[in-house]
Amino acid sequence: MRIDAADLREMQLFRYYRLTRKWACKTYGLTDGDLELLIYLDCVGRFTRNDYKNGTYLMSWDKQRWEKLRKQDWIIVWRKRNHATQKYTIYQTSNRCKRLITKIYNILLGNEDIPFKQRSVFYKNKTYTDKVFNKAIDDMLKDPER
Repeated sequence: MRIDAADLREMQLFRYYRLTRKWACKTYGLTDGDLELLIYLDCVGRFTRNDYKNGTYLMSWDKQRWEKLRKQDWIIVWRKRNHATQKYTIYQTSNRCKRLITKIYNILLGNEDIPFKQRSVFYKNKTYTDKVFNKAIDDMLKDPER
């Protein structure tokens, strides 16, 4: 079965994309570019450092992004280079990353709600932006068409 643009519009898949993306970034300490790059790399599957560089051409430049994503275990080594038969180290997104992306897809499809508890980074309402996001999340959760 092939999905076309009318199906996506009818599903209203991207209606809450920005809110969901901002929730994920703030909750997990990622930037928008980091999250979008992780989604791209997850779609690629296993990748080399060169594939990573190709994925960053559309992102804002961040020299530290590779090491940051590796240190925080968003990207893990699948197979190490051995200098004899394997010329490149091959990487993949971690299970933690796969779970986050699956959660984002489920939230966009309406199968799950954004987790909103007292431990949430938005719950404390420290800034005006937090208050606006809380209001938007409340509106999203109350939306009968979602």
